[in-house]
Amino acid sequence: MGILSWILLGLVAGAIAKAIHPGKDPGGWLITILVGIAGAFVGGFIGSLLGWGPLDKFSLPNILLATGGALLILFLYRKMKKR
Repeated sequence: MGILSWILLGLVAGAIAKAIHPGKDPGGWLITILVGIAGAFVGGFIGSLLGWGPLDKFSLPNILLATGGALLILFLYRKMKKR
């Protein structure tokens, strides 16, 4: 998957995660993309550990994995920020 596909997947996953888990977070669209890209890596890692395969194409299961990873990152970020 090329870098443009990763960015697009990150944008979609970050926007979905932000819509599911709204709240006050610093940053804007750039942070949303970065959280989504990080979520794609986390989701891909978890998916490969579970035997679902890597995030190697733009598909619905991959968007769901990336969104789940982005939600996890948002959740952990907010927990760490409250301390």
